Amino acid sequence: MFKTLLGGLTGGMAMYLVGFIFWGTPLSALAFHRTGSGADLQAAMAQALTPSGTGVYVIPDPATAEGTVLYGKGPVAMVFYNSGGFPVTDAGALIGGLILALAVGMLIALMLRFVSGDLGGRARVTILFALAAVLWLHVGQAVFNHAPWGYILYLAFSDFVALVAAGLVAAKIMESGRASNSGAVGETVH
Repeated sequence: MFKTLLGGLTGGMAMYLVGFIFWGTPLSALAFHRTGSGADLQAAMAQALTPSGTGVYVIPDPATAEGTVLYGKGPVAMVFYNSGGFPVTDAGALIGGLILALAVGMLIALMLRFVSGDLGGRARVTILFALAAVLWLHVGQAVFNHAPWGYILYLAFSDFVALVAAGLVAAKIMESGRASNSGAVGETVH
């Protein structure tokens, strides 16, 4: 169990570091389009969305007859809106992200604990799990909600690499304990 705990925490740290590389460095600019300062859009959001508050908005709203027609004509947007704002580099989000990464790393290690086999088998399970997760959770957004492919593929790739890193690190740490234990059991003492 100690190797599972160590593998999960170390894998979670690997996941956090991969996430930082993709999203905390200038590399993240690959995922976004720029609008200049955005002051005009920010003012429009503040005027139109602040009364309803923080949330996710589909614009135009297809729940009305007029909105359905406007939605079909375009342009359309799905806006993740926060009426209060927050710092660009938010220490609270970084700490919360680290805790989340460690928890997910632990869940991955627990999943791998139930996978019988060697390091190669656990690596294959890790890669297939990560691929299935990002295809359904991220690429599905582009398929079902017409989310922008560039951002979605960057997000999916970054999460795929992070999940695989966490799983491979956890599997390797767990395997090293398993290999030494299996050697001790199989030896004959004379």
